[in-house]
Amino acid sequence: MLHHFPFYLSLILLIIILIIVADRIRVAYPILLVLGGLGLSFIPSVPDIEIDPELIFIIFLPPLLSEAAWSISWKELWKWRRIITSFAFLIVFLTAFVVALVANSYIPGFSLALGFLLGGIVSPPDAVSAGAIMKFVHVPSRYQSIIEGESLLNDASSLIVFRFALIAVGTGQFIWQDAILSFGWMVFGGIGIGLAVAYGFFKAHRLLPTDVNMDIVLTLVAPYMMYIAAETVHSSGVMAVVSGGLFLAQRKHLFLNSSGRIKGFSVWESLCFVLNGLVFMIIGLALPTITKGLGNVSVNEAIGYGVLITVVLMVSRILSAYGAVVTTLIARNFITVAEKRNPGYKAPLVIGWAGMRGVVSLAAALSIPETLENGVPFPQRNLILFITFIVILLTLLIQGLTLPILIKKINLLRDNEVLPGESHYQEMYRKLTNQSLEYLHSNYEEQITRQPILKKIVEKWEEEGKEFDNIRLDQECKLVYVDMINHQREWLREWNKDHEVDENIVRRHLYRLDLEEEKLKYR
Repeated sequence: MLHHFPFYLSLILLIIILIIVADRIRVAYPILLVLGGLGLSFIPSVPDIEIDPELIFIIFLPPLLSEAAWSISWKELWKWRRIITSFAFLIVFLTAFVVALVANSYIPGFSLALGFLLGGIVSPPDAVSAGAIMKFVHVPSRYQSIIEGESLLNDASSLIVFRFALIAVGTGQFIWQDAILSFGWMVFGGIGIGLAVAYGFFKAHRLLPTDVNMDIVLTLVAPYMMYIAAETVHSSGVMAVVSGGLFLAQRKHLFLNSSGRIKGFSVWESLCFVLNGLVFMIIGLALPTITKGLGNVSVNEAIGYGVLITVVLMVSRILSAYGAVVTTLIARNFITVAEKRNPGYKAPLVIGWAGMRGVVSLAAALSIPETLENGVPFPQRNLILFITFIVILLTLLIQGLTLPILIKKINLLRDNEVLPGESHYQEMYRKLTNQSLEYLHSNYEEQITRQPILKKIVEKWEEEGKEFDNIRLDQECKLVYVDMINHQREWLREWNKDHEVDENIVRRHLYRLDLEEEKLKYR
């Protein structure tokens, strides 16, 4: 380990350089990182990376999923719950079934059980990959919510297919009743465990005399505890982290002060920056280890199988996206749906094309045991690993590179409302200022009259609607201003309950208020 330590340090520096290059040439950084790792793997002096799938799952998944859960809007998740759950569960099962049929028909030595095993591995788009790509390209907010929400939930459905396919390969039997019960326990048990652990951490934050650093450390420990607790009882660690992360994210203003939220945001951004970089670099570096195990199958044949499965996945997802639209158009005649207008052909095409696979698929493939219980080598293990690698590489390269071009080509941004810009932010700021002035006049009229500085702040807002700055405040003014900031937060959170209000803009204002409260400490 000590011998390779300089290599790992160099790897982090290379990740930073590649991300800088990706920003300059306007390419999503996961693509360059995978290619960078792939290029490094051909250098003879570079050590082979032996990936322990359990370490990948435990070290990388909890914080990355938790960060995604804290970032995503619960309001948007609930609004698009039907299409998100259909993509996260029904379409994953359908995709795994199609992959199983194709693999059984066209890949020599692949039984239907092995096909389902491969389908369970490659069917779910990856939350890490989707989040990294979607932060780079600009799409309408509702499509981003659907894609990111789906990718957070689909691992539970894919892992149940994977687990029962493993049993079927080893025993030659598949018991549907057990699969359904296990699926229910993985999903609902994972959600329950995640919420229980999150509630415990929420109470710990509220009751223990913690400072800012302790609070941040607790937010780092929480997702690991959620994941381990769920996996220990054979439930879904992914569902536990996502549900627990959403629970804490909705209550962060109740247990974290402004310093904890600001510093925690910086710590989490830096941590996930490094973890994301390592994840995609490791995917590229894993090629030599995977290729060595192909055995009698030639590399060209294995690449051909990988391309075949990749095409099947892409076509299946696009057809599923259009199928979901047709279902929605039919369902709106009987129930209330989130999308009242006809989305046309453009939205399903973008959602269908945004199906990148990532490290979860690779870790699942690596977790296939080398031998069956009777000691016989696990059939087609190395070929499944290689096909998974090809699928990840091609979906990141082809879909990741062409997604921005596709969005621009079909004029998706012209026909849909994009993420609100500066005008929406300023409009909300004006409303917030007017509401705050009304609150100050109603509750602090005497202090405004008595305190020249407070009067100056109010007059400045009334005239310009801007924040004050470089004004020295005494203790009484600070108390009034902090109370006003807390009132603004309450007003923003109440206003955010309106489904027409964009939560991203609300979060920007809440973050601005945290910064403003921090400034008071240094005035």
